[in-house]
Amino acid sequence: MAKYECPCGYIYDPAEGDYDSGIEPGTAFEDLPEDWVCPKCGAEKGDFWKVG
Repeated sequence: MAKYECPCGYIYDPAEGDYDSGIEPGTAFEDLPEDWVCPKCGAEKGDFWKVG
């Protein structure tokens, strides 16, 4: 599964998920809720780009 980077430098890694937001490890970026935001800066999901 691909990682996605936020303009602030935060990288969403599906292998890690987003514990603080209740996102389980193994959750693909595409499967994140539409209202999910960057846990570091609050950027919207649409602001992220695919890396790696």
